[in-house]
Amino acid sequence: MINSIGNSANTFFSWYLNKRMDEIKKFIQYPVEIQNQTLLELIKIGKTTVFGIEQSFYSISKLEDFKSQVQLRKYKDFEPYINKQKSGEVNILWPGKIKWFAQSSGTTSGTVKHIPVTIDSLRKCHYKGGKDLLALYYHNNPNTKLFTGKHLIIGGSSNQIIPTKDQKVGDLSAIIMENLPWWCEWRRSPKKVKRLIEKNWEEKLNYIVDHSFKDDIHIIAGTPSWVLVIIDEILRKNNLSSIHEAWPNLELYLHGGLNIEPYKESFKAISQKNINYYQNYNATEGFFGLQHNNNDKDMLLMLDYGIYYEFISKENWFKSQPQTLSLDEVDLNQPYEIVVTTNGGLWRYRLEDTIVFTSLNPFKIKVTGRTQQFINIAGEEVMIQHVEKAIEETSKLCDCRIAEFSLSPKFEKNDKSIGYHYWIIEFLQKPDNLEKFNNILDLELQKINVDYKAKRAYNSPLKKPIVREVRKNTFYKWLKSQNKLGGQNKIPRINNDHKYLDEILQIDHIV
Repeated sequence: MINSIGNSANTFFSWYLNKRMDEIKKFIQYPVEIQNQTLLELIKIGKTTVFGIEQSFYSISKLEDFKSQVQLRKYKDFEPYINKQKSGEVNILWPGKIKWFAQSSGTTSGTVKHIPVTIDSLRKCHYKGGKDLLALYYHNNPNTKLFTGKHLIIGGSSNQIIPTKDQKVGDLSAIIMENLPWWCEWRRSPKKVKRLIEKNWEEKLNYIVDHSFKDDIHIIAGTPSWVLVIIDEILRKNNLSSIHEAWPNLELYLHGGLNIEPYKESFKAISQKNINYYQNYNATEGFFGLQHNNNDKDMLLMLDYGIYYEFISKENWFKSQPQTLSLDEVDLNQPYEIVVTTNGGLWRYRLEDTIVFTSLNPFKIKVTGRTQQFINIAGEEVMIQHVEKAIEETSKLCDCRIAEFSLSPKFEKNDKSIGYHYWIIEFLQKPDNLEKFNNILDLELQKINVDYKAKRAYNSPLKKPIVREVRKNTFYKWLKSQNKLGGQNKIPRINNDHKYLDEILQIDHIV
């Protein structure tokens, strides 16, 4: 019976793939036309909303009108509208009443955001992205039998908004899991999704470890750091050395939210067989990109999910109303901040996420971080992709494995013109010599970033970085102290005020 159902699912994805490949080929061939059509459809739908009336959507007939009439906005600018939606008012940013609000972690910005999730954004964006990712995997791996086994999806939690009984706020993953379509729900592990969502993170972790261990898991989806926590606990509880001893058919890991590369050595250490990694860019505000082929390091920008894209060049990131670029105006390998207009009711919304285009035909991207996530105390312009690559290469050279890390700039006490980067690292497997690790990390970062190399040339204005090792589970205990345990919460990699690092060091001191 199970094999029969699994074979039916495989047939379903074969049918879906054939249908979707024609549509994907269409937006690859006509990207600008598809994007312009998407924008006009969004404006047509939104013109009767409170926001649409205020912005005179009825008079917008082309992109130039849209840009001139509708200002760029960040979350704080939308907050008054979202508060009305949370109070139960209808037709505010999108037609109808909003039932769900996805809560961002607030880890990097310090601001907790409640992003409205509409039926359109759930079905035509988030779920469509999930189906496309699996369908493309089937296309690239035609012999796979994913649906003959179970899928472990590691998500977050939700809770009722008070006092409205028919609305919920929670992690996007919790909202998605609570409303999963049939084709995904009946192969989920563990079962009883509502019971799982309502648990706190530590209860959820134990529930997954105890129940999913018994299932035949073929797919895992979740943030790398939390997936490793769960796998390590399964191995510890059952005295195993490899996750394939528990799940011999595990073949696919769907990941997003964090760069997978610094974690790959840790996954290799607990695997007996090859695991395929497929990445996606499924943010709280929308599903934007997914991996197109096996072993790709970039993602196809999805242009038919009800999202219109604009881009801001790096030199304009800190202007309030900068000029934006459309798809036909971007260049390769240049950093851009993403602006989105979505079927979730966000209009010219500044994500503050940054990407680079790795291909313009088709349009493919790499996520490089956040506009706030870089260190520039001496003109070194070290961004998150630089530190992730440096830590990855250093770990290989020093034969060690990283659990978590974070860094911030510091200055000499008596000389504010001399600064350095202060790293806190939690190791899964320690290097033989921490000072050697520190030296190699410094050299690897110099290879990656020529500005950093120039500022390090004479040990001034940048001194050699300092690496501080913390004990196992320190970052976990810090997240717990911040009430940020959960599948969507991430460690802030780069912090410019040293606040987080001081808190983490305090945790390490008292554990």
